Amino acid sequence: MTLQQGGKTVYGATVGILMLETRFPRIPGDIGNATTWPFPVHYRIVQGATPDLIVRHDARAMRDAFIREAQALVQMGCDGIVTNCGFLSIIQDDLKTALGVPVASSSLMQVPMIAQTLPPGQRVGVLTISKDSLTPDHLAGAGVPLDTPIMGTDAGRCFSEAILSDHNEIDFDACRRDLIDAARSLVASHDDIGAIVLECTNMVPYARDIRLATGLPVYSIYTLVTWFQAALSPRRFPSELDDPRQGFLSQ
Repeated sequence: MTLQQGGKTVYGATVGILMLETRFPRIPGDIGNATTWPFPVHYRIVQGATPDLIVRHDARAMRDAFIREAQALVQMGCDGIVTNCGFLSIIQDDLKTALGVPVASSSLMQVPMIAQTLPPGQRVGVLTISKDSLTPDHLAGAGVPLDTPIMGTDAGRCFSEAILSDHNEIDFDACRRDLIDAARSLVASHDDIGAIVLECTNMVPYARDIRLATGLPVYSIYTLVTWFQAALSPRRFPSELDDPRQGFLSQ
């Protein structure tokens, strides 16, 4: 007899994603497009948490709302929580304290680990949707060194304004050019950059373009969440214990 452990309402999706309240279109690669993920996820919208409020103002004003919706995800059956805005690193400690499960609030949390992979003399650079809004408190919440090179897409054609002002239509080709331009400017301004982290979860569709344009490894919320999920639901590999006839000992 094989007993299964219960305690959840919904099974098969270990990651819960806290979403800002938005209306802009989300293409494959975006965290809010469910086809982005090679595994099931749960979503929960935090009402009133607009991109403008969370990025251009102080997300801590909505701390309780994020905790409440995250608790609903955990109650539903999620084993870990992530968010769809890198600026929510500012409430990372609040979330993990309140929820009792692992929390990965921002792609920026990868910066210290990535730095350990780079050759001596190289460091991580960050692309963000709003450079002036990314404060030392945001960086500290994710464990990012304060001297990390940062480049924003603020001066671009489309990306920052369309996302932060929550436009109903977006020119994604223009956004792609914005991201490539910003990445090239980041690398041109700092010749010691060995890898790039995309702060904004809406930048993921352009990660490959940035990689091709700069030749550097590109990390994002996609790399963070796939790593996160791999620990919450480890892959099961075939074993001779499952079927002795298939194990290497029988070869």
